[in-house]
Amino acid sequence: MPVAVIADIVGSRKLADRTAAQRILDDRIAAVDDLEPALARLTPTVGDEQQGVYEGLEGALTALLLLQLALPDDVACRFGIGVGEIRRISAPGGDIPEGPGWWAAREAIDHVHAMQLRAAPSARTWIVAAPGHDDSMRTTVDAANAYLLVRDQLVGSMSERDRRLTYGRYLGRTQRQLAEEEQITQSAVSQALSGAGAAAVLQSLAALRGAAAPARKGRA
Repeated sequence: MPVAVIADIVGSRKLADRTAAQRILDDRIAAVDDLEPALARLTPTVGDEQQGVYEGLEGALTALLLLQLALPDDVACRFGIGVGEIRRISAPGGDIPEGPGWWAAREAIDHVHAMQLRAAPSARTWIVAAPGHDDSMRTTVDAANAYLLVRDQLVGSMSERDRRLTYGRYLGRTQRQLAEEEQITQSAVSQALSGAGAAAVLQSLAALRGAAAPARKGRA
């Protein structure tokens, strides 16, 4: 089932160059879309908000993790994912997204913002299922949200370089290749990945998708 995603830039009003930040975000979204294509790529709507549609939860959760890993420190995003019917209403200025899936995504991103202000400042992603879903879907959403809280904590604790290295491992680059790119030793890459919990992030994503881990195991 397609899912709606609403994203916004954390602390966008404090950015020194909002235009440059949007350009970086657009570039990273495009790069991630080449790896995990969306049905409708995240695109700017109003203010600092982006909206997109993914084929299902697995695709959305994969793409949003890759985007988090790809972004620099000063361009962080939060994400609301809505599970439910998605419609578009034709209007003179362009189609207007509408339907329970979008309303659920709005509720989800509002919930993330509230969590950031209280008990979970590292929270960046949340899922809400629109009314009418059966217990099976609600169980799936609850489990995915539990996973997201832990995932966001790990990713949020990473340095910008740690995220680049984790992203590189997802792409299948070896530690030797990453060391050359970062101009550090292979041992430093290994220590950074281990300390950041990169393997846990990638293996948990693989488990969520029910597929083999995308990162290569080899170190050569």
